[in-house]
Amino acid sequence: MSFDRHLAEIAREFPDWTIWRSDAGRWWATRHHPLSSAQRDLGCAMTIDADDPKRLREQLHDQQDLSGREDP
Repeated sequence: MSFDRHLAEIAREFPDWTIWRSDAGRWWATRHHPLSSAQRDLGCAMTIDADDPKRLREQLHDQQDLSGREDP
């Protein structure tokens, strides 16, 4: 699968993130909105990176799990 297709699929799955691939070939995601102090305390990250789209998707799911623990 082409990297453009991976980018599009991940972007659809995680609309609160900007997804891109660097010139060096690393995959990145940055949140659209700042983290709250509670999210930071839970270990949420503003930007994450991975070697490949599969690992980026895994990390994005991990970030969703962490964010879901925040009390309203």
